[in-house]
Amino acid sequence: MIKHLKETQEIAESWSAREVLAWAFRTFGPNVEMASGFGAEGMALIDIAATLNPSLRVFTIDTGFLFPETYQLMGEVETRYGIQVQRVQPRLTPADQAEIYGEALWSTSPDQCCGLRKVEPLKEKLSGLRAWITAIRRDQTEVRAGAKKIEWDSKFQLVKINPIADWTNDDVWDYIRENNVPYNLLHDANFTSIGCTHCTRAVRAGEDPRAGRWSGFQKTECGLHLPDAPVAGNPLVQIGFPSGS
Repeated sequence: MIKHLKETQEIAESWSAREVLAWAFRTFGPNVEMASGFGAEGMALIDIAATLNPSLRVFTIDTGFLFPETYQLMGEVETRYGIQVQRVQPRLTPADQAEIYGEALWSTSPDQCCGLRKVEPLKEKLSGLRAWITAIRRDQTEVRAGAKKIEWDSKFQLVKINPIADWTNDDVWDYIRENNVPYNLLHDANFTSIGCTHCTRAVRAGEDPRAGRWSGFQKTECGLHLPDAPVAGNPLVQIGFPSGS
């Protein structure tokens, strides 16, 4: 018996992160991959997923502006979990972008910079998949507050899976400490959310955890998780899972 996606979505809200991931791997096989920026949430999720799927596929959007600590962590992930992280890169090199759009585009038009270096590469990557896994949490931003553990991604036209959507920051760090999971050393220097070098700073006492991203702009999202208008006639209404899952 195959249940509809909406029914699956409702049932999944009671599942643990491990159960959501197990469903994803069972349902989509090699056509689901995990996107990671290697933040604390992503590291916890990779650790869980690696115990469930020896063929785990992980990719990252390598903007060309990531911190050295982030690249170092990628290497640790590959060694510890025996996986090869795919570096998905923008079509434009940093030099090409500067020549076409001017120097330091991130300082004048961060949305455009994120579009070029993050959103477009992700769109191209996801076009070859049926589902993707993210480590977003509902309490991170207003945009993410309504995220379901399993949902239809109208922006990129595939199923989006958010296994730890209901976790708190404490849940993430409790898991990391209890399981000795490696993490980005910048977290120890008050970098609560880590992106590109030009648009990320340490958070000061009393600031929102996302205050270190795009400081000085009314911006809290790079655009990867900003929804577009709903698509009429959800084409995945029949995607589900075998009863008893």
